[in-house]
Amino acid sequence: MSYDRYVAICNPLQYSAIMTREYCIILSITSWLLGFSIILFHIVKTAKLHFCGPNIIDHLFCDIVPLLELACSDTSMIHVVVYIMGIQFVLIPTTVIVVSYTYIILAVLRISSSTGRQKAFSTCSSHLIVVSLFYWTIFSIYVVPSKCLTNTLSKILSLLYSVFTPLINPMIYSLRNKDIIKAVQRTFQKHVIW
Repeated sequence: MSYDRYVAICNPLQYSAIMTREYCIILSITSWLLGFSIILFHIVKTAKLHFCGPNIIDHLFCDIVPLLELACSDTSMIHVVVYIMGIQFVLIPTTVIVVSYTYIILAVLRISSSTGRQKAFSTCSSHLIVVSLFYWTIFSIYVVPSKCLTNTLSKILSLLYSVFTPLINPMIYSLRNKDIIKAVQRTFQKHVIW
């Protein structure tokens, strides 16, 4: 989405030529394949581990790091791979997002009218809020060494990126819509002021 915003704001006249249907499909398929390749690697490596003792994961869901804590086998290699892949798959998209938004901010600051600047910033602000929340929690869980996080803090951060971010995502995007704002105001007035 940050690349889409970049093209829309920095190259508005070329947008339809750059962001074709085929290009969007290629970007989507690439994202899905990268995501599945990470998971496939973890599945194969975890399936080869030996588990003994309790089979209760002290976490909100079956995440790779808490699952590795239950293994009786040596998991140091998998922890290293999780850490390296975490850095790679968190820092690369974050870098693309930061670079895109840097160019966007520079382009927006060159807009002469304050209305145009405000409209461009409002278009990007909701995406930036959701992405920032998502990537900072992911970074904290998978890139920061797990010894720095308590189990409770790890659960809270996991809850943020797996439940809270998708929950607020439609709210953040829809609150920019004037019709939805009016409907929320009418509903709020009806139930609060009766």
